[in-house]
Amino acid sequence: MANLDRWLLPEGIEEVFPERARQLEVMRRALLDLFDSWGYDLVMPPMVEFLDALKTGLGQDLDLQTFKLTDQLTGRLMGIRADMTPQVARIESHYIKHEAPVRLCYLGPVLRTRPGVFGGSREPLQLGAELFGHPGAQSDVEIVHLLMTALELIGIPKPNLGIGHVGVYRQLVNESQLGAAIEEALFDALRRKSKPDVQALMAASELGDDYKRMFAGLIDLNGEVAEFGAAQAALSAAGPEVQAALQNLEQVIALTTQTLPGLKLYFDLADLRGYRYHTGIVFSAYVAGYGEAIAHGGRYDAIGEAFGRARPATGFSADLRILLRIKEDKGGLIRAILAPEDDDSALMEKIQSLRKGGERVIRALPGVADATMVCCCDRKLEKQDDRWRVVPL
Repeated sequence: MANLDRWLLPEGIEEVFPERARQLEVMRRALLDLFDSWGYDLVMPPMVEFLDALKTGLGQDLDLQTFKLTDQLTGRLMGIRADMTPQVARIESHYIKHEAPVRLCYLGPVLRTRPGVFGGSREPLQLGAELFGHPGAQSDVEIVHLLMTALELIGIPKPNLGIGHVGVYRQLVNESQLGAAIEEALFDALRRKSKPDVQALMAASELGDDYKRMFAGLIDLNGEVAEFGAAQAALSAAGPEVQAALQNLEQVIALTTQTLPGLKLYFDLADLRGYRYHTGIVFSAYVAGYGEAIAHGGRYDAIGEAFGRARPATGFSADLRILLRIKEDKGGLIRAILAPEDDDSALMEKIQSLRKGGERVIRALPGVADATMVCCCDRKLEKQDDRWRVVPL
């Protein structure tokens, strides 16, 4: 048994075998090419950084998710990245320093101390795109549009998109002067979608009737975008900053509907995912048959302030492994050509020509029957009339 244990992997860590690795690589190349065509430049942050850098900005929320180790050269504490977004913000703030909007993308593994969902991976293959330097709704919509285009490209053409705005809740808390203790309890109840707990907290609070009604009603302010006007009316007693957040969300919804007319879009004003670091629009993509969001995004302005340069920012991220798991095209036989064991120079030229043209050619080896290679190939090279031709197996 001890010998068998040597081959066990830690919980939430998985190997990727040939067929799935090939599919992941095909997806990776296609997505990075797509991002490049939109003007998003690829960056490759390091797997390990000093811990204080990783915890900066939105990284503070990831402290418990970060594996920590001591740098033997400096004695300083380092962390293995659990999310690449703060690293990309550091790169944009500290190294690029353009005044114009900057578009960056990334794709690589991250490591987390615990899975995000029960039974999930602790080593996501994180894919993302970020747009820095523009505070308007148009950049939020561009990021949403890019996400939807990326999902369609890899075979996930009809996701639903839930959209919210953390500024609505945040500004309600500020203007009502809600105490820290009750705010923490209310935040927890809203995240759990527990209407009885929200109502009980409001009943026990000393807030005015308008604020009690608006906080208690937040949990029900969701649905089709056609109903958004009713949600605005329910919060009409709120102050100007809440109204500004609602108007921003209304503009993003209108532009998104115009840009992606077939998108199934709904709103949720109690969506507080990423509340500690998001500053505006938040959104999540869902597909039927999968219980969790397959991608998240939103606005997180001023994240670069800790690196010396505050910039508006918006973006999204997803786990490429999850996208492969749920995509419509599950793949099939890898198309390849079986080449015989033969030293014919014409055969070698044909093999080289096929490979340069993008074909996968596998040469037979001495002592191995061709029949054992059929599982890898759907065609073969056969000599006909003194010429090597590709024929079906």
